[in-house]
Amino acid sequence: MSDAIQHECGIALLRLKKDLSFYLEKYGTAFYGLNKMQLLMEKQHNRGQDGAGIANIKLNMHPGERYISRARSIDTNPIQDLFGQIGAKFNQLALESPEKLKDVAYLKKHAGFTGEVFLGHLRYGTFGRNSIESCHPFLRQNNWMTRNLVLAGNFNLTNVDELFDSLLAIGQHPKEKSDTVTVLEKIGHFLDVENDRLYAKFKSEGFSKPEISTKIGEHLDLVSVLQKSSNKWDGGYAMAGLIGHGDAFVLRDPAGIRPAFYYEDEEVVVVASERPVIQTVFNLKEHQVKELEPGCALLIPKEGKVSEKQILPQLTLKKCSFERIYFSRGSDADIYKERKNLGRNIVPQVMDAIDGDIENTVFSFIPNTAEVSFYGMMKGVEDFHNLEKANAILELGPNPSSEAITKIIEGRARIEKIAIKDAKLRTFITQDDSRDDLVTHVYDITYGCIVPHIDNIVVIDDSIVRGTTLKKSILRMLSRLEPKRIIIISSAPQIRYPDCYGIDMAKMGDFIAFEAAISLLKERNLEHIIEEVYQACLDQLLIPKEAVKNEVKRIYEPFTDEEISDRIALLLRPKEVNSEVKIVFQTVDNLHKACPGHTGDWYFTGDYPTPGGNKVVNKSFINWKENRNERAY
Repeated sequence: MSDAIQHECGIALLRLKKDLSFYLEKYGTAFYGLNKMQLLMEKQHNRGQDGAGIANIKLNMHPGERYISRARSIDTNPIQDLFGQIGAKFNQLALESPEKLKDVAYLKKHAGFTGEVFLGHLRYGTFGRNSIESCHPFLRQNNWMTRNLVLAGNFNLTNVDELFDSLLAIGQHPKEKSDTVTVLEKIGHFLDVENDRLYAKFKSEGFSKPEISTKIGEHLDLVSVLQKSSNKWDGGYAMAGLIGHGDAFVLRDPAGIRPAFYYEDEEVVVVASERPVIQTVFNLKEHQVKELEPGCALLIPKEGKVSEKQILPQLTLKKCSFERIYFSRGSDADIYKERKNLGRNIVPQVMDAIDGDIENTVFSFIPNTAEVSFYGMMKGVEDFHNLEKANAILELGPNPSSEAITKIIEGRARIEKIAIKDAKLRTFITQDDSRDDLVTHVYDITYGCIVPHIDNIVVIDDSIVRGTTLKKSILRMLSRLEPKRIIIISSAPQIRYPDCYGIDMAKMGDFIAFEAAISLLKERNLEHIIEEVYQACLDQLLIPKEAVKNEVKRIYEPFTDEEISDRIALLLRPKEVNSEVKIVFQTVDNLHKACPGHTGDWYFTGDYPTPGGNKVVNKSFINWKENRNERAY
């Protein structure tokens, strides 16, 4: 049911701490690292299906020998295509000279992707064309090993203009104005500065130029490079990088907006965007996988001694709540519990929506990602029903019959699989008026499970953003069963404000909650508020982002959450649907109770974790008011 939200990317970094011969002897393959990388990326395919890329660095290579490999894909199945490209060369080698697949020295000298340091990326494109040039990892190449930089990340910065200008101020000429290129060049610049500093130092100490090259690799101060590069970044990020000689790092934003987890033992260091991914690939317990602290970098030098260093002062933690509601895989122990609690916490509102009539209500969920919150909701409904049954038994008096008690005890909440998505249904027609009938039939309805005009249908979803799928498909489909009332439950609160930290929700006009508030303002002759907010946003355009306030909050202030929910239901209900339609949203308080460690709720409250967020929301409102269909950052 959820409108498709393109969102956060995924990263995977793997450092092999032993020589390839160790893995060949212990695991029977010289491709241990490559195999693990494929698993790390496959287990995070939920984080990016627009493209995938991987880079590899070989340690201790001689001059003239290739030591950096990279492959990228924007195929329909990018991970499969990516590793197909890499594997094709090894498959050919297996046909021609199979013994060379176990010859570590040969592989390292002649075959790509047989090094010790890997960096993988899964891309969801939130902006721009889906071209191969947009796929991470990005390379900044140089003949000096220690000046080569490979970069990939899960990030979005709000102040690209400011950072771009800072690059111009130091004399650079970036090839494009994007946060990825800006970050690459920013880190690259200070990496060059660090190289220059060390070169001058060791030259003054009398070392030869070849010796200086080695010395630089041994003494490179990545903490300084990252501090100088990132001190003006405004956004959410988990940034991973490799330096040509073998150092590696992962840097997390100081508010903890974007996630990063890691594990280390005597054989490997591994970093990924999600904890259960590392657990699954390396067969680990939950407590063995650590979370990278906000504002910190995990540093993995060539010599292999791993450390976690503070790079930026930690801000008030605002870890993304959408990670818990929707994005991350629900196999994480904490996320599973939290999603169940999201469903359970909304039960009192569900009971109000059905007037407490459990007997004549059928409960279900759409889409499959809402299944866990559905379990939580049903556990809450069951507890509510048990209290009702206990009271009903007490009302039978001191000598009730066993038949009367049995009848009460046997009462159950009714659960049905109301709808099944037909994944094979596609339409070649692009015009909206021609597509609507086909879109309505993307789901197959389960007939015979509803008593027409008597039963209510309650369907829970993860979140409701635009409401397009609800209006064009789900509500029309459910209405064919002729229920008395259709109640749509969102396990997330009303999405009212744009994101600017890596999720494709950047335009005010895309939010059905915003459309509902505007509709109510116009209906109640409060349109002056729209004009006042517009002017206030314009007034803040040229002031420093640190001084900007979120003026768009005023759009929602005249109304209760229930008033906006009722207007959303009115806007989304198709004319041909005769059943009553209600839409119930999670409260922000209950979201916090369900996910206490992830308080990043700016989507719902407008309380942005960085100054750039306030600037973006105001600009987004200006774009809407001026009818400009573009991102605000």
